[in-house]
Amino acid sequence: MRSIVLHIHDDDCFEARFQTALDLAKAFDGNIDCVQPIPFDLTAPGDIYGMGAAEMAPIIREAADKFQQKVEARLAAEGVTWTWAQDFDAAGYLLIAHAALADLVVLSTSDPAGGKAPSSLAGHVAIHSQTPVLAVPAGVRSFDVSAPALVAWNGSVQASHALRAAVPLLRRASSVQIATVEEEREMRSFDLPATAGAEFLSRNGIACEIVAIPRRGAAADVLRQAADMRKAGYIVLGAYGHTRLRETVFGGVTRDLLAHSRVPLFLCH
Repeated sequence: MRSIVLHIHDDDCFEARFQTALDLAKAFDGNIDCVQPIPFDLTAPGDIYGMGAAEMAPIIREAADKFQQKVEARLAAEGVTWTWAQDFDAAGYLLIAHAALADLVVLSTSDPAGGKAPSSLAGHVAIHSQTPVLAVPAGVRSFDVSAPALVAWNGSVQASHALRAAVPLLRRASSVQIATVEEEREMRSFDLPATAGAEFLSRNGIACEIVAIPRRGAAADVLRQAADMRKAGYIVLGAYGHTRLRETVFGGVTRDLLAHSRVPLFLCH
């Protein structure tokens, strides 16, 4: 993972994103592609000619420039390489554009606009980009690539994509467990068993253990508890969702994990 896109935005979750991207760049000798979208929808009710927006744009740009200088000073002190892109554009569009030639996009599990709602931005990028997303909770202050990894497996195409994309990380993990949450439904004919995932990892030189976890309560709660018990550093998860007009809506398990996970989520659609 040599090319890491980092969402630059001055919010409560930035420190978690920054430290995670920094640890990944150092572990993989990678470059941090800092992407700083500046919201461009500055119109207000009654401002039919956009005069207010025109007056506010330089102020917002100045604040963005100051934050850039602050972050670049920290990056220089850490001895990593980085690039910087800043533009008046919607965050999702700008991040997806830079993700096209990246190995990973580092975002937050919660909405950067504030609150504890699951990040619609992480959903938008994970669903519309072919690049995996690492969604980081606000409380994270480091990312240990050697920590145990938990892979959530249900045999779907999305789970397979996530597993394949996570190989560079999983090679560094001290242990890998493929966890299946026992369901009442029967497997569909095109679902892959956990053994198929284990065989794929074995061919890539990664040893793993398959764990079947009885379902007691919501699947997301079961996975969270499994990650806690195994001291997992992150969870690999297929990102599920669909779009309604321009809004991305996540499936239940993904949304619940984004809302409550204490460890980063490696998401791939």
